[in-house]
Amino acid sequence: MSRIGKLPISIPAGVTVSFKDDVVTVKGPKGEMTQQVNPLIKVEIENGQVTLSRNSDDKQERAFHGLYRSLINNMVVGVSEGYKKELELVGVGYRAANNGNIIELSLGFTHPIFIQLPSEIKVETKSERNKNPLIILESCDKQLLGQVCSKIRSFRKPEPYKGKGVKFVGEVIRRKSGKSAGAK
Repeated sequence: MSRIGKLPISIPAGVTVSFKDDVVTVKGPKGEMTQQVNPLIKVEIENGQVTLSRNSDDKQERAFHGLYRSLINNMVVGVSEGYKKELELVGVGYRAANNGNIIELSLGFTHPIFIQLPSEIKVETKSERNKNPLIILESCDKQLLGQVCSKIRSFRKPEPYKGKGVKFVGEVIRRKSGKSAGAK
């Protein structure tokens, strides 16, 4: 049996979970989310816990079992606590500013980059003197948040020689020595 799939999901106070017509709906203080569940997986809500089960040991059903358990757990955590990611811009002249849900990035190109964020994501930018600019993104949807962070990071990935680019706070960039180190 799936080790992840068989774990029950505890429902915190203030969060309601409902299951109807193969759709799980989770409502909480940070928002509301829905997820379509494959009919091969049974969802049961009782005693403040959500448990998932399957009929057979078919490979596809085993995969769905762990997948849907993780997706529902991410939804429960998202609507109760939320998710937060911080991106750091490392480089001379790299800047970030936001106007509502539009981010303006200056990443060393000849033109600024404007990104329209989905309404589910809250954004904040910080620029302090002698510190790298930060972009702080918050959302209840873990998948959407990761996708947006990945898109922002793709404009200028950190390079291994000087470490310049857009990186997550706390991310360690594997550095390389330049060509002068191997010459002797």
